[in-house]
Amino acid sequence: MHLGIDEPRECQYNQICTHNSSPMETPHSKRRKVKRKWQIFPGRNKFYCDGRIMMAKQTGVFYLTIVLILVTSGLFFAFDCPFLASNLTPAIPAIGGVLFLFVMGMLLRASFSDPGVLPRATPEEAADVERQIDAANGAGGPGYRPPPRTREVVINGQTVKLKYCFTCKIFRPPRASHCSLCDNCVERFDHHCPWVGNCVGKRNYRFFYLFILSLSFLTIFIFAFVITHVILRSNRTGFLSALKDSPASVLEVVVCFFSVWSIVGLSGFHTYLISSNQTTNEDIKGSWSSKRGKDNYNPYSYGNILTNCCAALCGPLPPSLIDRRGFIEPDTPQPAAQSNGTNTCPTTQLQSHMCHQDQCIQSTKFVLQAAVTTPLLHAQPVLLGGGPVLQPKPSVGGPCSALGPGQPSLPSSIPGLSCGGEVLALHDSENHCPHHLHHQHFISPEETPCAAHLGHHMSLYDPASQDSLHEDSVRGLVKLSSV
Repeated sequence: MHLGIDEPRECQYNQICTHNSSPMETPHSKRRKVKRKWQIFPGRNKFYCDGRIMMAKQTGVFYLTIVLILVTSGLFFAFDCPFLASNLTPAIPAIGGVLFLFVMGMLLRASFSDPGVLPRATPEEAADVERQIDAANGAGGPGYRPPPRTREVVINGQTVKLKYCFTCKIFRPPRASHCSLCDNCVERFDHHCPWVGNCVGKRNYRFFYLFILSLSFLTIFIFAFVITHVILRSNRTGFLSALKDSPASVLEVVVCFFSVWSIVGLSGFHTYLISSNQTTNEDIKGSWSSKRGKDNYNPYSYGNILTNCCAALCGPLPPSLIDRRGFIEPDTPQPAAQSNGTNTCPTTQLQSHMCHQDQCIQSTKFVLQAAVTTPLLHAQPVLLGGGPVLQPKPSVGGPCSALGPGQPSLPSSIPGLSCGGEVLALHDSENHCPHHLHHQHFISPEETPCAAHLGHHMSLYDPASQDSLHEDSVRGLVKLSSV
């Protein structure tokens, strides 16, 4: 009986397990969500917008800064600018608007930026540093006290000490310091500013300086034109009437008067630091003061005020070193399926794998997936669909008569394997199957080049009527595997 089989059936290696699993489950159905580095950042920082915004943990004063600027500027534009634009010039609200936008831009830029946080050492790097320190200091007696962990470098002829950070496990580079509030080592650390809600360091110092400088101009601008507004209005209606007509001007004058001194003073102090190329931390500690010695000088100064200002404000902005939005790479690849008894085994399209209580039987069986209806090949005669009994051919080796000229012949290294166009049988005197499965032989796709011609003399069942036979074959194989 001949059936119209046009394509050769494919074979697949299926792993047979003894635990029921869902037929819809695949090896990649359970994927761990990839995390970014900011989600496990060791410092005390807050991150927003998927790590794009980085701030200190204490941000209450920062919100107070925003409220003061917004309220004062809003009152000025609402109550003073209409009168000044109509009686003096429309340029006043325009200039005030530009100053306000610049102040807010610099504030947000300084607050939301990475100030220059240095990444902490990995466990391997920390262990290597410890070995270097132990090798340099040597072993001492019972009363031996190790020296301070410092290193010395020479910068422009000036000896600079590098201190060891016990938190970050690194030797801090020159001008870096550890912020106790953010718990990070910051490159070119200036100070921690609660008004901007962030540390001020190498990457955001210019924005901080431009913020306080522009805020000084905005405060003076509002204060001056509010006074002008009150004077012009009082000349027309009297002082008390002017205050009644514009009560917001009183609040603006009070806020600007008490804040202008500190803001302008802070701007002047940082202008001095920039002109001498110092940081607030260095100035407070007196690192380059002549009181420490006659030969003590600032090695970072260019000797010119203009050059120092250009270096601080116009130099290239260094990149962030922490890569807070980078993905975390796992140390070891996670396997698709684990045999610990809790995870299910992957399934195929033919049948769902069944796992044993604690582990899956790892022996790989070569199962013919070509036809769900094709029974497992044995060394005994096989009866298919009521057809005649097919006896295996005893011939060994030789090319398969059903193969074309371009197809490979059966391997001659396998004894008892032949193809006569009727059935493919395998005889083997040695037992190579695991789990004591004697007389159970399976043919891989490479070993059955003439599988396409099995159907010329074999009756294939309809797929709908072969479920029971296929399940019986699998159950028998599972029972033999469990012996």
